[in-house]
Amino acid sequence: MRSERMFCMIIQEQRAQLIKKILEDETIAAQEEELLHLLLHENVAKNADVEHDSNLTLGQRAADGVARFAGSWGFIIIFFLMLLLWIAVNTVFLVKPFDPYPFILMNLVLSCIAAIQAPIIMMSQNRQEEKDRQRAKNDYKVNVKAEIIVEDIHEKLDAIFANQQLLMESLAAQQQNRPS
Repeated sequence: MRSERMFCMIIQEQRAQLIKKILEDETIAAQEEELLHLLLHENVAKNADVEHDSNLTLGQRAADGVARFAGSWGFIIIFFLMLLLWIAVNTVFLVKPFDPYPFILMNLVLSCIAAIQAPIIMMSQNRQEEKDRQRAKNDYKVNVKAEIIVEDIHEKLDAIFANQQLLMESLAAQQQNRPS
């Protein structure tokens, strides 16, 4: 993990040096302004939810629905009431219960539900992780664009301040040379 970070830092440093070299070249510097304006007008942000959800199959949408319902209080309450009803019917209401006290049939049903429900929820979670990865990539692109724009603004402000300082010095020199 640490070696990966060092490798990434080295690559970033090499990229920064390359960008500095490119920007020092006068022919490329003239094109820089045009590229920045193109970057300003290009939208890099994408709605990961819409893009990801538009390609879902019927099974994937069903898995998301099952995961959404299985993770809700409504499911827990309904499931709890069904278990209470099962136990009540087999212990109190029926003379000859279809699932007597250790409730072996109920345990089998619960195991089957869990065996089916777990992979369906995992499929939904995997799709959610993919959506989160797309959001992270999108955030990275937006952050890089913002960083480039802010850096350009800082460079322009520095140039404005330098020009202002030159003008102030020029005015001061003119006032000193002016006969009183």
